[in-house]
Amino acid sequence: MRTISPLSLISAVAALVTLLMVLSPSQALASPVSSVKRATSSNYWLANVKRQGSVAFGSDSSYAVYRNVMDYGAKGDGSTDDTAAINAAISAGSRCGWGCDSSTVKPALVYFPPGTYMISQPIVMLYYTQLVGDALNLPVLKATAGFQGMAVLDSDPYDSSGANMFTNQNNFFRQVRNFKIDLTGMPQTAGAGIHWQVAQATSLQNIVFNMIPGSASKQVGIFMDNGSGGFMSDLVFNGGNYGAFLGNQQFTSRNWTFNNCNTAIFMNWNWAWTMKSVSINNCGVGLDMSNGGSTNILIGSVVLMDSKLTNTPIGVKTSFTSNSAPATAGTLIIDNVDFSGSTTAVAAADGSSILAGGKVVASWGEGRQYSGTSGSRVQGSLAAPSKPAALLDGSGKFFERSKPQYENMPASAFISVKSFGAKGDGVTDDTTAIQKAMAGVNSNQILYFDHGAYVVSKTISVPNNIKMTGEIWPLIMATGSFFSDPSNPQPVFDIGKAGQSGAVEITDLMFETKGPAPGAIMLKWNMASAQGASGIWDAHVRIGGSAGTGLQSDKCSKDPSSTAVRTGCEGAYMLFWAGTQSSGVYLENTWFWVADHELDLADHNQIDIYNGRGVYIESQGPVWLYGTSSEHNIFYNYEIRNAKNVFMGMIQSETPYFQSNPKAPAPFVPQRPSDPTFSICSTQNPSAPCYKSWGLRIVDSTNVFIHGLGLYSFFENYNQDCVATNNCQQNMISLEGSNSNLNMYAVTTKASVNMITLDNGIAAALDADNRNVFGATVAYYRKGGSSTRDCDDEDDEEYEDDEE
Repeated sequence: MRTISPLSLISAVAALVTLLMVLSPSQALASPVSSVKRATSSNYWLANVKRQGSVAFGSDSSYAVYRNVMDYGAKGDGSTDDTAAINAAISAGSRCGWGCDSSTVKPALVYFPPGTYMISQPIVMLYYTQLVGDALNLPVLKATAGFQGMAVLDSDPYDSSGANMFTNQNNFFRQVRNFKIDLTGMPQTAGAGIHWQVAQATSLQNIVFNMIPGSASKQVGIFMDNGSGGFMSDLVFNGGNYGAFLGNQQFTSRNWTFNNCNTAIFMNWNWAWTMKSVSINNCGVGLDMSNGGSTNILIGSVVLMDSKLTNTPIGVKTSFTSNSAPATAGTLIIDNVDFSGSTTAVAAADGSSILAGGKVVASWGEGRQYSGTSGSRVQGSLAAPSKPAALLDGSGKFFERSKPQYENMPASAFISVKSFGAKGDGVTDDTTAIQKAMAGVNSNQILYFDHGAYVVSKTISVPNNIKMTGEIWPLIMATGSFFSDPSNPQPVFDIGKAGQSGAVEITDLMFETKGPAPGAIMLKWNMASAQGASGIWDAHVRIGGSAGTGLQSDKCSKDPSSTAVRTGCEGAYMLFWAGTQSSGVYLENTWFWVADHELDLADHNQIDIYNGRGVYIESQGPVWLYGTSSEHNIFYNYEIRNAKNVFMGMIQSETPYFQSNPKAPAPFVPQRPSDPTFSICSTQNPSAPCYKSWGLRIVDSTNVFIHGLGLYSFFENYNQDCVATNNCQQNMISLEGSNSNLNMYAVTTKASVNMITLDNGIAAALDADNRNVFGATVAYYRKGGSSTRDCDDEDDEEYEDDEE
């Protein structure tokens, strides 16, 4: 269960009022219509594979996981109103909508063949829905001239009282990909493409927003008013007033293009946002993050990196000044951004120049930077670190790769695990069948997991050259005695072997346990890969809280009044491990979640799941993580140890809500040299809540780059009084041993007294010195390594208030 600040709610309401001046109220969900024969064919594999998916833990044996909108009456002919048919395709089967907090047993993969679909009211995305268009010929969702509603696609509608269909910060498990959304048939004074109020395990990919250009246009591509996300990539915005109007706790966005927008990106509010590979062309303003003014800045932080602006007079607009408030609000990091097409790179809210354009800015920032334990307020150039070639592409940017969709592969190349005897029924042991399937496909084929629940009782050895994908997150469920011993942990998916090199791709799978599995390492990556050869995209680890796991609110419901550990509520040993000989490790939009609340049972209560460790990296690199989250683990959520060449773009974590009851590391004991012992707690304030999970540990590592962190502590034994006093725990980030060329940008923590702690227990940065809109933020923390400096910024200013 996420938490949200009053500021976020106020900002979201303000955003809604602003948008409702040009957008009509959301309409009711259309009624289903009878299905008809499909009229349009496609060569895209997703439309043509044999459909064998079923829900293992649902009560309706006839429930359809896959739906083609044309089977429900949609025409896609550019003239017929397809709204009711599309909403019928989404809603068929009594799915999770109004009055349903969440459900994992009613998933829907809704496919759109090529065509132009006329839309007169919002297409309402219900919980656990993927909307997928034909990747070879993008379908067009075209708003009619008389369109009535908030947006063409709505992920979280409002009712007449202003209440949402779903709790925004729990609005998980959504995808929209491969569409054109066209607002040009509407009046230029109205229209939005997507209302995207979502949380983790959500993504937008490969979408074009076409809007009316010009100064009088009020149209918006993405309207985001709230949530706790999240990831978006490969989006194009043409025309409109705002390409993207954004407000969310934390987010990662990558590979966005804006053409002819009045303002490309308007940041309404956030805690932390990382933007990479943004191309802004012929816009008035590139990024406006000045909302709230200098006395009440509403933006926590933005990282803008590896981007370029062309014919856009003002690059970034900010309200940060020498005495703006809150103290670190409006934190901005600019890393390798080409402002040669902007007169002003960074402007004040009134348009006056802070940093001149006309050049590439290597490293610049505003906020508070730290060296050792000394912090200073800065608005100017930063030391530009040396970036190892292993982490970069040929143009000098940090390497990135979009999720593969296998557009050019025929349906015959997708080989179902069921053809090797797997059942996916949540009961049958599918270990042997899956292992046989792993060996049975070649490098020109893709192993396909139909939706279902595949129980495994032994390690699955993943070959070093294989591609696999799933039908809306089929479950891989580890169970049994093999995974029960934390003193002898075993991987569930063992990816390659140490000493091997190869290429492995994993997309759209879900990894769980079926009952306690305290000896299970959910994913272990061992092998080496060339840059871009391997990756995991939109695949998640979810421990407990959902149907079939046996770790639900009927057994594991919270009880803060008791000091007893919930019996039988252990999760796994570790969620992800990049081994010492692994390299070329690429993760994008992966959520490593130990469930904090129930998704399926009616009470939706908070639960206690005891999971050992989160994401552990000891690779010698390169490693890239984009838009990852790791939450509610006992020892740590992220640990980087003896590693090299690691890049992370916006990582997010939460401390277990039950801690300090029991105190970490209970109910476990340290099993490995890398496990924290929490020994520094004996030297710190004995009354402070110190024995809690580390959000991030970095130990004896080299060339580590983290561009955006949101590490939060919201409870002390389920009590939230500590949120207001910012002391839910003593420490959040630990820097230990000999770290070299360590660079952390836009570091945000919540309610941790010490934001960054050195291995002697000394605080390097304090929450009290770095207060932001909700948490606390350090703009830049650097330790060791060579650097260059962008010294020709004649407009730079630096504000000093050094302290020890």
